[in-house]
Amino acid sequence: MTACAIENGTVGATGAAGDTRTAGDAGDAAAGTAGVTVLGEDAPDRAALAPPALTIAADGSYAARLALRGVAAEPSDGAGQAWFVERWTLDGHEPYAVPLPLDQPEEPDSDVLPLTDGRVLIRRRIADRHAFSLLYPTGPGTGELPLGAVGCEDLTLLPPSPDGASAYALSVGAHSTAVWLVAGGAFGPELVAEVPGHCSGGVWLDRAGRMLALDREMPGGGPVKAVAVDLERRGEVTPLLQIAPGSDDRLLLADADSGLLLIRSDAPGRDRIGWGVLGSCLPVRFPECLSPAGVAVTPFAVQPGQMLMPESCAVALRIDGAAASRLGVWRPAGRRLHRLAAPEGWQAGRGVWTRDGVLRLPYANESVACGVARLEAPADGEHGTEPAAEAGTGARTGADGESGMQPSAAAAPLPVCKPVPLGQAPLTGRVMPG
Repeated sequence: MTACAIENGTVGATGAAGDTRTAGDAGDAAAGTAGVTVLGEDAPDRAALAPPALTIAADGSYAARLALRGVAAEPSDGAGQAWFVERWTLDGHEPYAVPLPLDQPEEPDSDVLPLTDGRVLIRRRIADRHAFSLLYPTGPGTGELPLGAVGCEDLTLLPPSPDGASAYALSVGAHSTAVWLVAGGAFGPELVAEVPGHCSGGVWLDRAGRMLALDREMPGGGPVKAVAVDLERRGEVTPLLQIAPGSDDRLLLADADSGLLLIRSDAPGRDRIGWGVLGSCLPVRFPECLSPAGVAVTPFAVQPGQMLMPESCAVALRIDGAAASRLGVWRPAGRRLHRLAAPEGWQAGRGVWTRDGVLRLPYANESVACGVARLEAPADGEHGTEPAAEAGTGARTGADGESGMQPSAAAAPLPVCKPVPLGQAPLTGRVMPG
């Protein structure tokens, strides 16, 4: 798919040809997050919003994080605390956490990623190398399987692969970005693709873990565009988002079942969250309800299993305001953004949907060391929800203005390019220059 227009939106106000990323984008990538925080007007500084520490496996069976645990110290110092890996089991009758400590505590800048077989991948920075190991419980202790290391300055883990057995990482160089298979290979870390340009983000487009979407800026500068990278063809690149020639178009989330895409773009004149459908001829829409004033909005999970029904997919969003993080639920076909209270100790920005529309939210607090709250997606006509546009957002009135599908601005004639469905796009011969 190449998205080429905004529905009834104005494009000429983009105003920037270069990358407009803020400092928070690097933190999102380092945390392995698929969503990118989008600021509404008067929203708090993104750099002050700490990314969630918990990472959930592709099928929702396990999760992992770094946690503080008490350790024995010198007699004169008393007890202290240190960082250790903690694995959560989420798919059983009751969720529970298993600590995976080793002889030495972990550094707080290490990354962890759970696999669907229960092992946890950890990335450690050792001098100028990034070392990878798999941790797993062995009776009363912790087993460790070293996988090797990658020598580079910066390296970030990508979100868990849909196959559940592999893990990938990005290393950005001066002119290109390397995609590494760091777990699941035969002989340790393996370079699987070299993509021209500076890439960030990372969203999986299929269930096999073959097609990866990255947000790319070319070495000479210019707008950021989401592209699709075929990892089985040595990283052949296909255009994915092209809303306006000079706009920064990033992919936040994708659902392989319905084709629903959550997009971040400044094509409407400022950074907005929009939605589209993979392979659709319809333009991208930017609902007013996804840009409330004074808060930062981050989509983090899409309801799976809605074959050919992208408008009915429930989307979970993290809403960060001045006080705390709240939960949001929205559907493309819905009329409202539902704002809901999250459980105490929610691992903000983390959760998974079941196919029947139940959102599972992991949390931990003083009373519960490892918990999962289950929330059914509210119907769009239920009371206690908030309208699509709040006062002062400039939403249109009437039936279209009350829905979550209204355009982002006044109508304006735009050239509409026919998008290329990703499944039909010929990858050979369509490699982007670089």
